[in-house]
Amino acid sequence: MAEMMQRIVLARRPEGHPVLEDFRLEETPMPEPGAGEMLIRVVWLTLDPYMRGRMDEGKSYAAPVPIAGTMEGGTVARVVASDNPKFAPGDYLLSHSGWCSHAVSDGKGVRKLDPSAAPLSTALGVLGMPGLTAYVGLNVHGRPKAGETLVVGAATGAVGSVVGQLAKIHGLRVVGVAGGAEKCAWAVEELGFDACLDHRAAPDAKALRRQLADACPDGVDIYYENVGGKTLEAVIGLMNPFGRIPVCGMISWYDLGGLGLGEAPGPNILPRVWRTILVNRLALRGFIVTDHADRFGDFIAEVPGYIRDGRVKYRESITEGLSSAPAAFLSLLKGGNFGKTLVKVGEE
Repeated sequence: MAEMMQRIVLARRPEGHPVLEDFRLEETPMPEPGAGEMLIRVVWLTLDPYMRGRMDEGKSYAAPVPIAGTMEGGTVARVVASDNPKFAPGDYLLSHSGWCSHAVSDGKGVRKLDPSAAPLSTALGVLGMPGLTAYVGLNVHGRPKAGETLVVGAATGAVGSVVGQLAKIHGLRVVGVAGGAEKCAWAVEELGFDACLDHRAAPDAKALRRQLADACPDGVDIYYENVGGKTLEAVIGLMNPFGRIPVCGMISWYDLGGLGLGEAPGPNILPRVWRTILVNRLALRGFIVTDHADRFGDFIAEVPGYIRDGRVKYRESITEGLSSAPAAFLSLLKGGNFGKTLVKVGEE
């Protein structure tokens, strides 16, 4: 009997909140590498909020996952067999093979990893795309200055936690917004945030705004936008003149469809947001981390040192087995993760 591999495909387009039935686990024959190719075995799979957008058909910055197509995602993989002179069996790679146990690669778009330099999982988290997203969003688009105040949503997630710690290194006052008392305590006690507010404990945006006003007595200079929704509604009126808002994500609105043009719950805050942008001369910048690949060298030269000396800490939420990926992803979208969400697909 031929050796088999597993993959998780998009079974159907979600209608609103994704559910388990939108995914399907399949077994298929093991692929065979051709000339110049290699067979890789996935060890770690990353789960990230942006994947929700790839499930929709609407226009976006990247093509959607096709129906019956393998769900997209970054991985750490090990070379099993190779006909590519640049890679040998046993090499570890950062790849983009998606939600699967094995894949064939021609070596394009992959990077060798040194397992002795850092835990392999960090290549998908604090030293990977989420870490670079935090670094670029803060430094390039946030333009931090010592003494300023930064607010970051999803403050204990893979991106938000790094944003806050880097901002502290720059000498800013950092206020996080997270879901749950445990997460908020970790942000303050372990990550060194000056304050962290539990948005689940605030009955509405007005209550959260009052709490933010107390935590940010000098107003807000940088709002690192990860979530939209109630957090944006609460913070926008506290922005100082010439404040900056790097727009990284909007997880609370991802279920509105491809362009986010569905009927959002709650009041229409766009007129107030737009007026605040004008009156306070705010700078908003949406960005995609892949536009800033040229900054990876700066990032990887700087941030590992912060991890070694304890100024940047990280946490991982790990589930076991490829079949656990859909449930773990749905939990991530509802804020059930704590730190970087990973699936351990195979043994290192």
